Amino acid sequence: MIARQLPARHGLLWLVAGWTMLRRQPRQMILLALGYYLILLVFVKWLQIIGTFVLPLILPALTAMLSNGARAIDRGQSPSPEVFKEGLPAARLDLLRLGGIHLLGTMALLLVSIALGSEVRFDDGLTPGETQELLGDLALLLLAATPLLMAFWFAPLLVVWNGVPAVKALFFSFVACWRNGRAFAVYGIAILVVGILLPGVLLVVAGMISHTLLGALAFLARLALVLVLGPILIVSVYVSWQDVFGASLLPAAQEPLPPVTETPPANE
Repeated sequence: MIARQLPARHGLLWLVAGWTMLRRQPRQMILLALGYYLILLVFVKWLQIIGTFVLPLILPALTAMLSNGARAIDRGQSPSPEVFKEGLPAARLDLLRLGGIHLLGTMALLLVSIALGSEVRFDDGLTPGETQELLGDLALLLLAATPLLMAFWFAPLLVVWNGVPAVKALFFSFVACWRNGRAFAVYGIAILVVGILLPGVLLVVAGMISHTLLGALAFLARLALVLVLGPILIVSVYVSWQDVFGASLLPAAQEPLPPVTETPPANE
């Protein structure tokens, strides 16, 4: 597998590419996002305890299905059941292996979060000390989750689209994310600014002006997160895979850099 090492600005380009897809095919993109939200609702809200274990197990297959849909939308096609399941039957065993490893990783993170858990009461507000402790725990949890995110970011697509075995796909994905750490850092910062900081500042200012304005802006912000930012983030895996392993978003980056590793033998 050959993975490009991209400039940091490509992390922002991934979001721009998602926005371009949303502008070009708004109905298809929003329906794709709503379908994903519905699946999460079923497993997290309705199935609850069972869903907590099943969702990590099926998430690699779900990621591949969403990316199949995103690829079809990017090509101007309408996603269909056949499009969503394209490549999945042949890769079902490796996807199941990915799901099992992902479930184990999720359980490990759950144990870490329990170990980091602090006695914080939200009903009486947060003291500065509690806030600092809570932010410290969240930072440690994010640090612990980062290797898992890196390993699984590209792995489902490498399995389904490139025929890479599950364990090798995890390794290739981790190395590709590591080599493009600056691009992913810009991607994360851009999401933080657009999805949290900017809406937060606007809501604080609106609250100082009028409670009615605050309520209206809060509703619009939630709507924008669900119907605009949500679809863009859902296709981010496809867009970033396309940029790292497929056709680059910038002509200047068409020439690939040295491969992640040697191409696997044909008999594997």
